[in-house]
Amino acid sequence: MAHIDLGIDETQFPGVSGLMRYRPETAKPLNELAEVLLRGPHSLSPGERELIAAYVSGLNECTFCCTSHSTFAAVQLQDGMPLVDQVRANPDAAPISVKMRALLRIASAVRISGRNVTTAMVEDARAEGATDLEIHDAVLIAAAFCMFNRYVDGLATFAPDGPDVYLESARRIVEFGYGSVG
Repeated sequence: MAHIDLGIDETQFPGVSGLMRYRPETAKPLNELAEVLLRGPHSLSPGERELIAAYVSGLNECTFCCTSHSTFAAVQLQDGMPLVDQVRANPDAAPISVKMRALLRIASAVRISGRNVTTAMVEDARAEGATDLEIHDAVLIAAAFCMFNRYVDGLATFAPDGPDVYLESARRIVEFGYGSVG
């Protein structure tokens, strides 16, 4: 049970979706941010951007965000959940591009502190083909998901077990976007 009364059945609206229903006036800008970062026009695919969100959420030990965004990434990536699991376990050994590996290193540093992102990390990402927009958005996705993770966990929202529970939400987000959340 959440730390505050959300006025909903948390099993029907777990994690951030319950929080969005509780406070729709904050849900709107949060959903707009997620929509732009994770689904808007970009050189990184939506699956790759969801993978950054899942990776950071896993490092932050946020069960709801990690499981949901892992599922959202998996349904949009050719190699699905096995790839997501490999990346989450060890991005350096996962079959992803060196550019993506460099962006995940930056995202991992942001998760600890924005000041942990070094010039060398940025230069490495550029050397692997990352654009300034991709570097910017990797940093912003990581920072935003630190906030989302703390929001969800700070209010002790309900997180269902297993990725299968998140498949319907994944389908809805892929089809309709983050405006359909909450």
